[in-house]
Amino acid sequence: MTSSLFIQRFGKTKSITKRSAKKYLEEALYRRLLKDGGSDVSVRQNLNQFLKSRKQAYKWEVDHTLKILRNRKRYASALKLSETMAERGMNKTTSDQAVHIDLLAKTRGISAAEAYFINLPEQSKNHFTYGPLLNHYCKELMTDKAESMFAKMKELNLTLTSVHYNCVMTLYEKTAQPERILEKIMEMKASEVKPDILTYNLWMRAVAKLNNISGVERVVNEVKKDDQVSEDWTTYSNLASIYVEFGLTNKAEDALKELEKKNAHKNLSAFQHLLTLYGKTGNLIEVYRIWRSLKLAFPKTANISYLNMIQVLVKLNDLPGAEKCFREWVSGCPSYDIRIANILIGAYIKSDLFNKAEELRELSRRRGAKPNAKTWEIFLNYYLEKGEIVSAATCIDNAITAGRSNGEKWVPGTTVQKLMAYYEGNKDVDGAERFVDILKKGDDNVGGEVLESLIRIYAAAGKTSPIMHRRVKMESVELSDEGKTLLEKISVT
Repeated sequence: MTSSLFIQRFGKTKSITKRSAKKYLEEALYRRLLKDGGSDVSVRQNLNQFLKSRKQAYKWEVDHTLKILRNRKRYASALKLSETMAERGMNKTTSDQAVHIDLLAKTRGISAAEAYFINLPEQSKNHFTYGPLLNHYCKELMTDKAESMFAKMKELNLTLTSVHYNCVMTLYEKTAQPERILEKIMEMKASEVKPDILTYNLWMRAVAKLNNISGVERVVNEVKKDDQVSEDWTTYSNLASIYVEFGLTNKAEDALKELEKKNAHKNLSAFQHLLTLYGKTGNLIEVYRIWRSLKLAFPKTANISYLNMIQVLVKLNDLPGAEKCFREWVSGCPSYDIRIANILIGAYIKSDLFNKAEELRELSRRRGAKPNAKTWEIFLNYYLEKGEIVSAATCIDNAITAGRSNGEKWVPGTTVQKLMAYYEGNKDVDGAERFVDILKKGDDNVGGEVLESLIRIYAAAGKTSPIMHRRVKMESVELSDEGKTLLEKISVT
């Protein structure tokens, strides 16, 4: 067996100092792919350069690179690397095949992952390769497929772990079936499958959903007795959240003290949960204490932390504190985040400080953070409450144009009916048509409900439309009997 084949198969040696410059990369693969910052575009470009070079990489490098790419959510590039290496003869273990299934599901959909799984050799169909498909069935709430696959795994006597059970129990949690979670817990105990911390957290939340607070505490005691599981801060975050829901403030704060003790490594998520949960208990003093601790642990405090803190202060009606925190953030923020401004804008609107809300919106715009759909949504609700329909329609126009922060379209929802009802009550055909033009910016088809309302407005105003028949036909909508009658009435020229 040659040394390179040995390395490919067993991955024992990680030295790259003796590489042949002609045959192998001069640097580790992951470093080459991530050298320009690791953005999606740069990773794709660097990967294409590597693949075109036809140079080789050790299997351990490919595995390590795939792990990094997956952690950074560069799934398409990871899949391309995985496929190309397989085409070039790099053997895949069942663990590698499981990773490939996961990447396929994330980039090309579950059908592609299923097709790959079906074509695997029978000896490769084990708990490793069944696992990612089960996970994606559960994530997509495909209950029938998830349960069928889980039953098949048991039928084949595959090694089932807490990971597999957690997938199914998470599905049941998302589909509001806490009693099914308890069934799986009993099944795990009967099969002597060891629970992990996620198992206990799912169990706790399920018992809480069944309004059994003493049962929740029994689960916590069981965690403490389990020598193979170390309770972490998430256990007490879950417990505190449950106590808050039950109105047990003192017990919630006791759980939060335990959470702090468990956060010895200064986990940012733990701090965020502490802020939020102390906020829910109404304890402003503790909120500020945790905030100071967070800033000491993270001197370069992230935008997300300021967002969370300002949100908590606003909910606790500490507007001066929220403003002070906002000014502190603005004075040192590397990038202006419109989401943080939106929280304060919403607080100003709620406190009837409209001018301050408008000033902050303009300040944000000048700082390069254009108002997004959420910003305009806040002003939209204000104008609707005040009955200022023209301004409300402008907000809808701006929200559709701006879109959401994550790039998704913004859909106006029930506000459409409110505005169309206003135009109908005022027999305002021109206003209604202008509003329909705004809606078309988001979707060419405005829908049957809007068209039927428009027809009623024309009829109420005593106006006709020679093209309304065509509009209804183009959108393939089915009008009500009343709508059909009115359509014939307004179509008379």
